[in-house]
Amino acid sequence: MTSLPATVTAAYIDATGAASAIRVGTLPMPALGAGEVLIRTQAIGVNHVDTFVRSGAYPTPLTFPFVIGRDAVGSVAAVGAGVSGFAQGDTVWCNSGGHGGRQGPSATYTVVAAERLYHLPDGIDPVGAAAVLHTGATAHLGLFREARLRMGESVVVGAAGGVGSAAVQIAASAGARVIAVARSDQAPWCRANGAHEVFDYRDRDLAGCLRTAAPEGIDVYWDTSGHHNLEQIVPLLAHRGRMIMMAALDAHPSLPVGALYTKDASLCGFAISNATADELTEVAAALNFLLARGTLRAREVQTLPLSQAPQAHAMLEEGQAAGRLVLLPED
Repeated sequence: MTSLPATVTAAYIDATGAASAIRVGTLPMPALGAGEVLIRTQAIGVNHVDTFVRSGAYPTPLTFPFVIGRDAVGSVAAVGAGVSGFAQGDTVWCNSGGHGGRQGPSATYTVVAAERLYHLPDGIDPVGAAAVLHTGATAHLGLFREARLRMGESVVVGAAGGVGSAAVQIAASAGARVIAVARSDQAPWCRANGAHEVFDYRDRDLAGCLRTAAPEGIDVYWDTSGHHNLEQIVPLLAHRGRMIMMAALDAHPSLPVGALYTKDASLCGFAISNATADELTEVAAALNFLLARGTLRAREVQTLPLSQAPQAHAMLEEGQAAGRLVLLPED
């Protein structure tokens, strides 16, 4: 086996705080334990949830120095005792680092529990994959575990961002009738992803447009923007319709209870961070299938060197990112 360096270059924090708290420097090579796999990273996704954990807005157990991030694609450098199914050189990915006491993968090498590691299908670009691992898994869990989406149902999705784009792609591939809500200039992208209709979220009569598009009611409504205008949306839901809630940590919307319970409708709140290892493994198989088919993809990917991790977080928080952000470890 090729000898490994004694240290890694990592983006990490010593305490939660602003993006400027991120340091990029040298840390000891992480110890490889039983049931774990050491990965040499190739591409590291940057997601809003990374900024929530780094800032302390999303409390989770952290051990400092804490390596930031959640998703990564790389190659197997070494396997720990008791690990089967992975060999040195395998291209693999993970999407559940940086939470629940686990270190993130924003380093030249990272250790991942084998139960949270998956092979990447042959021929898939690591950068393109890293850009959609978090958003794709979030969309899949929201649509199928939480909303119990079925073929032929109507789905309204706030489709502008990463999760929204993935939700449109995945719902359409599952045979749902997808209605996308986005800016008018994003309509071609939404239709290319499989949306049957696209409405501008700025339309003053958006509710009327949705009512006309889904006269029998909306089966699944997913507002990825976090606006959660429940007074407007709940009356549009179908009998036993479901609304997915997963954005806006500090939102306190007014809830039209009568319209909710008389429809047997439900609000589904969830965070991918709470998914079990078994649930993520099931989702990983679906994502690999979609990646191999070319169904799951990002509209635009912007790459930055790992040394610019602080800038990447600031860009996300300030709304300055040009598409999905991916960090590339420097040799």
